[in-house]
Amino acid sequence: MESDHSLSPDAQKTPSPTPQQPQQPQPSDCTTTCHNCGGPATLTPPPCFPSLSPPPSYIPIRYPAVNLPPSSPSQQQAIILSPVPHAQKVPAVSLFTHHFQTPVKQIHSQSDIERFQNSESVANFLGFIVALCESIRGRKISDPCHQSQTLLSIVSVLEALIQWVDEIPPVQQSARYGNLSYRVWHERLEEQSEALMRRVLESDDECDYSPAIIELVPYFMDSYGNASRIDYGTGHETNFGAWLYCLARLGLLKEEDHQGVVSRVFVKYLELMRKLQLVYCLEPAGSHGVWGLDDYHFLPFIFGSSQLIDHKYMKPKSIHNEDILDNFSNEYMYLSCIQFVKKVKKGLFAEHSPLLDDISGVPNWNKVNSGLLKMYRVEVLGKVPIMQHFLFGSLIKW
Repeated sequence: MESDHSLSPDAQKTPSPTPQQPQQPQPSDCTTTCHNCGGPATLTPPPCFPSLSPPPSYIPIRYPAVNLPPSSPSQQQAIILSPVPHAQKVPAVSLFTHHFQTPVKQIHSQSDIERFQNSESVANFLGFIVALCESIRGRKISDPCHQSQTLLSIVSVLEALIQWVDEIPPVQQSARYGNLSYRVWHERLEEQSEALMRRVLESDDECDYSPAIIELVPYFMDSYGNASRIDYGTGHETNFGAWLYCLARLGLLKEEDHQGVVSRVFVKYLELMRKLQLVYCLEPAGSHGVWGLDDYHFLPFIFGSSQLIDHKYMKPKSIHNEDILDNFSNEYMYLSCIQFVKKVKKGLFAEHSPLLDDISGVPNWNKVNSGLLKMYRVEVLGKVPIMQHFLFGSLIKW
């Protein structure tokens, strides 16, 4: 016998059983009848709700520990089936014919994300990230590398931003997150962003790169968090990667700079962001909480896992060895990230970082690296809440 769970006014009264059927037990909160025969329904109906309010979806407070973060089967399948990105040469632009424009937001819905995911812009940007990974593969942070004048200028700019944190101490306040002094720091960044950008662009005096300032400054400004919300997350980190990608498109960062971009520039950027996070207590922006890799970062895990590929002694499970973390975290970015997580989070590692704990069970770093690259495409570049703030101009086209 079929049952109908739509509750009509007549269905609010307990019906009498028909002679042909034995009486069915009725729930205490609501009842329903079969529209075919008028008898009681054979299935227990759900609780009564107002006609205009659908039943709420049940969301557990704590998900069980699994090998992937809690997401829909389609999202998990998307990560598994997503192809591993491959390194690509950055397409260069001609300063003489290129028309720069102020980048704007373009992503507003899931259909926009799908269009973005299938675009050449994503392929080129991810190709740049993979090229950076390959440049640092099997190398330590301290290993010698080519350092162009542009790369040195970027490092000096980041060192200046670190110095500002010392000059703008946090104010005393009762709130745990979001120290208001961060807004003072960010205001100084906004005031001097164009001057800082000229320091980078003028490192190469062969060409006039000043027309590109209108397009570079917005990515640079969005790389260090949001002043209104006083937060920081993987979207801001992606903006820093986009800014470096734009410099590569202009020809200011070349292939021989890639190793230095990771071991000098990105390491210095990570130092700055950790200082901002600790001193100004930045709120995690769009954090997955206990189910994220980290409250703030993703790219250093990708670069760091590439460093450790084919290492003779250190395996993914080595993150649980405190001696290894103490002695090698200054040379390997992945270990540095793990050590920082253990520093700022209390309790058992498997409880506050279950995803990182699960990754430690992967047999080798090659699988870790390829899996993180696929996960970055789906969980960061494929999420509307993150990418709705991303900007598109002439260097990263919509």
